Amino acid sequence: MADGPADSGLAPDVVPDPLEPLPLLRRELRTGPAGLSSREAARRLAVYGPNEVRPTARTSVLRELLRQLAHPLALLLWAAAALAFIADIEVLGWAIIAVVLVNAAFALVQERQAEKAVETLARYLPAQARVIRDGQPQHVPARDLVPGDLIALEEGDRIAADARLTEGGIEADLSMLTGESTPVERLAGPGLEAVPVLQEPNLVFSGTSATEGQARAIVYATGDHTQLGRIAALSQRTPREPSPLEQQVKKVAWLIAAVAVAMSAVFLATGVAVGLPLTDSLMFAIGLLVANVPEGLLPTITLALAVGVRVLARQGAVIKRLSAVETLGSTNVICTDKTGTLTRNEMRLHALWTPEHGTDPGSQADGLVRAVALCTTVTREADGRLHGDPTEIALVEGAAQRGVPLDPADRDAGRRACFRFDPRLRLMSVVQTTEGGGLQVIAKGAPEAVLSLLAGGEPDRQAQDAADALAVDGMRVLAVAARDLPGGDVPSRRQHAERDLHLLGLVALYDPPRPEVAAAVERCHRAGLTVHIVTGDNGATAAAVARSVGIGVTGLRVIAQSETVDDHELDHLLRLPGTEIVFARSSPETKLKVADALRAHGQIVAMTGDGVNDAPALHRAHIGVAMGRSGTDVAREASTMVLTDDNFATIVTAIESGRRVYDNVRKFIVYIFAHLTPEVVPFLVFALSGGAVPLPLTVLQILAIDLGTETLPALALGRERAEPGVMDRPPRPSTQGVINKDMLVRSWGWLGTVSAALVMTAFFYVLWRSGWQPGDPTGPGTPLHHAYLTATTATFAGIVTCQVGTAVAARTDHAALRDIGLFSNPLLLAGIAFELVFTAALVYAPPLQNLFGTAALPWDVVLLIAVFPPLVWATDELRRWARRRRHHV
Repeated sequence: MADGPADSGLAPDVVPDPLEPLPLLRRELRTGPAGLSSREAARRLAVYGPNEVRPTARTSVLRELLRQLAHPLALLLWAAAALAFIADIEVLGWAIIAVVLVNAAFALVQERQAEKAVETLARYLPAQARVIRDGQPQHVPARDLVPGDLIALEEGDRIAADARLTEGGIEADLSMLTGESTPVERLAGPGLEAVPVLQEPNLVFSGTSATEGQARAIVYATGDHTQLGRIAALSQRTPREPSPLEQQVKKVAWLIAAVAVAMSAVFLATGVAVGLPLTDSLMFAIGLLVANVPEGLLPTITLALAVGVRVLARQGAVIKRLSAVETLGSTNVICTDKTGTLTRNEMRLHALWTPEHGTDPGSQADGLVRAVALCTTVTREADGRLHGDPTEIALVEGAAQRGVPLDPADRDAGRRACFRFDPRLRLMSVVQTTEGGGLQVIAKGAPEAVLSLLAGGEPDRQAQDAADALAVDGMRVLAVAARDLPGGDVPSRRQHAERDLHLLGLVALYDPPRPEVAAAVERCHRAGLTVHIVTGDNGATAAAVARSVGIGVTGLRVIAQSETVDDHELDHLLRLPGTEIVFARSSPETKLKVADALRAHGQIVAMTGDGVNDAPALHRAHIGVAMGRSGTDVAREASTMVLTDDNFATIVTAIESGRRVYDNVRKFIVYIFAHLTPEVVPFLVFALSGGAVPLPLTVLQILAIDLGTETLPALALGRERAEPGVMDRPPRPSTQGVINKDMLVRSWGWLGTVSAALVMTAFFYVLWRSGWQPGDPTGPGTPLHHAYLTATTATFAGIVTCQVGTAVAARTDHAALRDIGLFSNPLLLAGIAFELVFTAALVYAPPLQNLFGTAALPWDVVLLIAVFPPLVWATDELRRWARRRRHHV
């Protein structure tokens, strides 16, 4: 073999003609039937680069920054800055502009971090390819494929590079390249003349998938040189779609902006009408605008969702879209597979039945065991482990344990035809050479499917009864039948092979339920979720597993042949209250039909799947859940969430996490909105008094609150643990907005009003202790000016301490604080400590006093505002206690 691709005469950016005769193509790519050596592959990887489509450029930072600067909340601040410049208050105008820029930069950083968090999840889902190197099959990362590699393709594989088939054939789904949904046949052989490259019958392409069959192919193009790479190079980057949560928040932002502008206009006119100077009235209007802007709302939401994604990834659930975390919180129906999701996926050959000897055949069943092991497609890896379908692995391992070992290589050497498992027919068959040199058809599959193909056309009643009895015990039952082929002719179509069979017997496999599933199902029921099983297995087997894990405790319906259920009957079944359903003998079309029906009923559906044909149902469900271990690449591509442990309990954990994230978003919205009232009320007092009461709070102090003291506690609330009982309440309606009337009443009307009353008390206390009377001058040079500075500082510090009480109160929406613990969120404690230190610096540091118009607070005022946090929290705790008591009664 040559030292590297540079010696082959091909430049790294030149793609060979894949349609030239196969010997010439092999010669040009310097490869052979045994593939490349590992060292040669490494050298080519260095020359050709990784097999990746070069990512399109991200949206520029400048463009994203401009998007942040045009947000409705930012526009509100721009208006406030403009008013400041009009009023010739340049310092204030520049301060507001600084706030806009800092807030936009913060939001930009958070979104970039969120994007990075999602991008790095790729490490949980490494794309693998089966390649022949050094003459041995092995798995390598798809990005390490190079031109000249020999790859092995099987049903369900995603094709990782453009390649030409050298042996075998597959059905390929080219829909992502051609738009045609029907799979097309791809076979090893000569190409056709004068047809487009995508229609060549011996070529397969990166990004497409194999839906059926087995083949080997030589890679001739990787990375940007593939058909997919060329399309990607011409494509524009798809703009990021805002999540429903962001859309709701943006609507609320426009509402806040409209209210703020209206309030500012009304009170500007009021101030002028009562005789206030225009400068003071403009100052008042600016204060209202700034006070109504909840800076940091969007970046905090983005960060909360990104944190939820990272936490779920560590727990075994990889979320591929940030907005899906929110959707998980409202999921109310789970449609789950049985094997590997509810069960361990550790199938073992458990029992045998033959027509002659029943369930105790002894050594008389050796022929049955050998036949069923021959009717498999598992392969043996270089390390000796079997690779393939878990059921078939159990059959081959079970045969070995019963003294009938089978080498997959010997099996394949004697195979003359293979009709792979068809989910519609629910069986597969092979044509094998017998020890005597003849040919024999062996078929295995669902008992009712195989029994219908027996000679004479009549199902074996005795065998069916035996299969039903085994299934009731929770076992998966397969029937095995055979037929000798006289004359040695190999049937070209499965219909010709799978007929006039002779029953060899039944094999029963047992896959025990996962021990943690029963508790997870119980949590689902407490949370108001319905769990349906959609499986290709026998109804009695699936029902036994369902009962063992607690599905259907209030009512279980088993649809033995779910393919026959029409839409009208399906609608009736899904409307039955308190009923959970086992859809047995289901096809992928059944999954899609169930997902469509549930969506039509207004349900939020999580649907599991692992096969190629599950992709439409996974797309259709609100949350498509693919299996990370046993699932196919196609299913993982179609899904919203991938379970790295294939465990049903992880779905329930993800739903709980979705509820937690949604609750946390609402918590920090309550926290952010609660201090708007105490920021607005001082300006109302100033305006309504006609200036007799001096302005209790300055605009710069508001900016210090919104920018300096609010953000960290809000971020910490986004990391709050799940509230006790989060899985004991029903799912929220999908139409429920993240911000509703109850939240606004709690934040603006309850927490905000209490806080406003407290801070105004502190303001008036400082003035009155200095002998102030309404209308007394407090400007610079007057005897009361220092008292006025101290009073505004008390208002500012009082709002901050009320924020502390609000943050503690906002930690729970339903439960009492003692149920979650005062110290259970160390990040929040750190955020509170930071805002108190920051406030102390503004109050006591002379340079900051001059900038923000503050003055040192005497100890009696400090002691007064120190009682604000427990007062704010206690009043809200009483409100929640009364609500719990009312609901309990």
